Amino acid sequence: MVEENPVNPSLVTRLAARVRELYGASPSDLERMCWTVVHEHHHGAMPSEYDIREVDEDLYLAVLTEARLKG
Repeated sequence: MVEENPVNPSLVTRLAARVRELYGASPSDLERMCWTVVHEHHHGAMPSEYDIREVDEDLYLAVLTEARLKG
């Protein structure tokens, strides 16, 4: 049985572009930068230093993959 991907591809593309917009083509810590952008999308603001609210892991991994492919 094939599982459907719940992640919206256009959203992934937009968030990966946001990573590049904020941090450039080759950010030094891509995993962290992708997490902050997904956090901003989910919670409406960039995380503070100790903000550990959860984000959608599937979306985060999709954005990270897209950013790596486009980087």
